[in-house]
Amino acid sequence: MMNYIWPCMILLSILFACITGNVPAVGDAVFSSVTEAVSLTIKMLGMFCFWSGIMQIAKTSGLTSIISKLLSPLLKRIFPSIQNDDDTKNAVSMNITANLLGLGNAATPLGIEAMRRLQTHTANKAVASNDMVLFVVLNTACIRIIPTTAAMLRHEAGAAAPMDILPATLLTSLLSCTCGLVAARVFEGIRHE
Repeated sequence: MMNYIWPCMILLSILFACITGNVPAVGDAVFSSVTEAVSLTIKMLGMFCFWSGIMQIAKTSGLTSIISKLLSPLLKRIFPSIQNDDDTKNAVSMNITANLLGLGNAATPLGIEAMRRLQTHTANKAVASNDMVLFVVLNTACIRIIPTTAAMLRHEAGAAAPMDILPATLLTSLLSCTCGLVAARVFEGIRHE
C-alpha cells in the first residue's frame, strides 16, 4: 500500500508546485529535507546501538531473568501457553521492558525474537496463535514509562523540555494498551466461534 501512497504524494507535490509556480521551493525543500533526514538517521542509529548494547548487557548479566521473574505473574495471565518456557518468557519480558523505556527501535529485534519463540508454541505455523496476536497488540500499544525516542526527536526539533510529555505519554499509552488488550480478548472469542 505504501508503494502507492508515496509515489502519489510525490507526483501530487510536483504537480501542485508546477500549477502554483513553486517549483524552486519544492526543490529547496527536497534538498534541505534530505540533509535533515540523514542527520536524524545517524543520531537515531547511535541511540539504537546504545540501547541495543544495554539490552545485550542486561541479557548477559542475568538482569533479563530478574525482569522476567518480576513480570512472570503478569505474563502467566496474558500468555498462558509460555508458563514453562523460560526462554520465551525472557524474550517477551525484554521486549516489554524495551517498550516501557520507549525504545521502539531497540525493541524491534527483541520483538522478532519473542515472536519467533511464540511461534514454536503453535501447531499451525502458517497461522498466528492467540498469544502471537496478543503480543503484537501489546507490542504496538505498549505502556511507555519513559518516551526515549519521542524525547530525542523533540530535543532535535528544539524543544526546551523534551521530557515534559511524560504524563501525557504515560496516560495515553496506558489507555491504548488497556483498549488493545480488551479488544484482542474480545476478538479472540469471536475468532473461535
